[in-house]
Amino acid sequence: MALAQKYAGYTIEDIYELPEGERAELVDGQMYMMAAPDRLHQEIVHFLDRIIGNYIDGKNGICKVYPAPFAVFLNADNKNYVKIPGFWRA
Repeated sequence: MALAQKYAGYTIEDIYELPEGERAELVDGQMYMMAAPDRLHQEIVHFLDRIIGNYIDGKNGICKVYPAPFAVFLNADNKNYVKIPGFWRA
């Protein structure tokens, strides 16, 4: 579960200044500290990655599945930054 910081004026620069290994997301200037995923979470992600990837391959699809999170910038500003699993078109 993400823990919100009280100050709502954070920017992407604050994310970049976090210590190595510290995980956080930024939504409307609000920083949410993220815990590392546990073993069960990783097993579920791996299972879904295989199922979805095999389905796409079986249909000769052009999409790619990336199980690791990607950084995504929302609204083209410096107050929104999240990491999401990626299902992307090539």
